Amino acid sequence: MANMSKAERISYIGERLQSLYPETPVPLDHQDSYTLLIAVLLSAQCTDERVNQVTPALFEQANSPDRMILLSVEAIRAIIRPCGLSPQKSKAIHRLSQILLDLYDGEVPADMAALEQLPGVGHKTASVVMAQAFGLPTFPVDTHIHRLAQRWGLTRGRNVVETERDLKRAFPIECWNALHLQIIFYGREYCTARGCDGRVCEICRTCYPARKHPKRCNKA
Repeated sequence: MANMSKAERISYIGERLQSLYPETPVPLDHQDSYTLLIAVLLSAQCTDERVNQVTPALFEQANSPDRMILLSVEAIRAIIRPCGLSPQKSKAIHRLSQILLDLYDGEVPADMAALEQLPGVGHKTASVVMAQAFGLPTFPVDTHIHRLAQRWGLTRGRNVVETERDLKRAFPIECWNALHLQIIFYGREYCTARGCDGRVCEICRTCYPARKHPKRCNKA
């Protein structure tokens, strides 16, 4: 059986993911845009499950910028230590909370450039907040989406920036926010880093039935 064309892959993947995951709940527990921002920051090199175990204790003490700055960096670090990178993350949380108070009246700005200027907030974190807190179309790409997009022949990107560009070109803008989560959900369930090599899961096998060797992916 021949491999699908790229147009066929795009159509099939979009339809299959929508059928598997018609609902796309935000994986990180949060109350508002501020708590989402903190949760996404904490999720860097950490699982969403671990973040959700840590944030209740943090948000019980400080679920807003004005309350967060009353905690010391050391106190924040003690709470978030299980998430890893706690020295950097605790400083970033404290500093960005002060900046939100100084520049934005304690509100999280619905502006990509402004978010990216905050300590500890890179492009991916800002994209997640824009999509999930404000419903604005972005396509956050992490290492997992980068890997699946290569396995599925949607990009040859050498990094997440190039992969994000290619995915935005491939799919309609109104699909971006849901699709970003659908790919994550599918990757966790079926197309894991060790569980699939580009020839195992349903989408990989359907898109590339003639693939003989493991798909080697560019690292993000």
